[in-house]
Amino acid sequence: MKIIGVIAEYNPFHLGHLYQINKIKEMYSDSLIIAIISTNFTERGDISILNKWDKTRICLENNIDMVIELPTLYATQSSDIFAYAALSILNHFKIDTLVFGSETDDINTLYNLANIQLNNSEYDKLVKEYMDKGINYPTAMSKALNKLTNINIDKPNDLLGLSYIKEIIKNNYKITPISIKRSNDYHGKNINNNIISANLIRKLLQDNADITLHVPQITNKYIYRNVSINNAFNLLKYKIINDINCLNKYLTVDEGIENRIIKYINKSNTWDELVMNIKTKRYTYNKINRMLIHILLGITKEDNNKEIYLRILGFNQSGRIYLNKIKKDISIPLFVGYKKNISHTLDLEYKSTYIYSLIVNDPTLIVQEYKNKPIIK
Repeated sequence: MKIIGVIAEYNPFHLGHLYQINKIKEMYSDSLIIAIISTNFTERGDISILNKWDKTRICLENNIDMVIELPTLYATQSSDIFAYAALSILNHFKIDTLVFGSETDDINTLYNLANIQLNNSEYDKLVKEYMDKGINYPTAMSKALNKLTNINIDKPNDLLGLSYIKEIIKNNYKITPISIKRSNDYHGKNINNNIISANLIRKLLQDNADITLHVPQITNKYIYRNVSINNAFNLLKYKIINDINCLNKYLTVDEGIENRIIKYINKSNTWDELVMNIKTKRYTYNKINRMLIHILLGITKEDNNKEIYLRILGFNQSGRIYLNKIKKDISIPLFVGYKKNISHTLDLEYKSTYIYSLIVNDPTLIVQEYKNKPIIK
């Protein structure tokens, strides 16, 4: 039996995700799928419009056998750190195959590029040269790879795929990466097809448009509507003003960027406007959003690189049998619920959920964080 890992944000879970799961089952009929999911906030520095318990219910209804939490501390960082945590957790669950969406759908090319990133000193030199010119890291990375190989890699899923493969190579994980061709563009605006990007679905929701053709019925049932990161702006503004003299203690607030935050916080009326005001060519929109998320959640540089835990959010009967089979071999903390002061990273997750509950106006999430055990299908 193949043990398949899937790394996902499901923000929201849509027909493209369902296509991927069905494709996995078609490729590997005898397989068990383990999904590790971002919870309240995402790698792109956005808020999730599905809470983690509803994501778990949706996963279990759509042929995923086990759902695991990706801690917010790692889910809200750059692709390399995001990949480091996700692969570390999935490796503890003994997956043998990682399946991810890809724009190029060329594993050999991605492997070659990952090896260049890890082992080519000329690549490192080029990245530094580009960044010294004020270019942001993702663009510098893409330009360096293009100069060395004449291959252009700049799409979100390809870049994440590169990060996954680097982690597999660096740690010598016995995990085979498999790509499935992404059938839509992350930045695409075409809604003629049923399968469109999560990004476009979120934009449609903000415009009060109908999304029923683009998501499973169960997703449509659970989505928080009229919720975006802008709902968190007043909380963020309070946090910035309260800590105005020590903003650089927060994770990813570096290189004096706090001065731009201070300069523009009272000149901005929304989260998006603040990001636009802060933006320079050295910083991507995603990096600034992640930075502001860390301020909002109070995640400091001291919090970084704390322990990784394993937390089960749900499973079906196949997932339960597999978990019972392997759990004696798991060497890091394995949780099925929340308890205070047993893990610093888990306490950060609770704080994240508390703030998230205020933003989406769902106080039941705090109770669920304490009381919920894994959802069983």
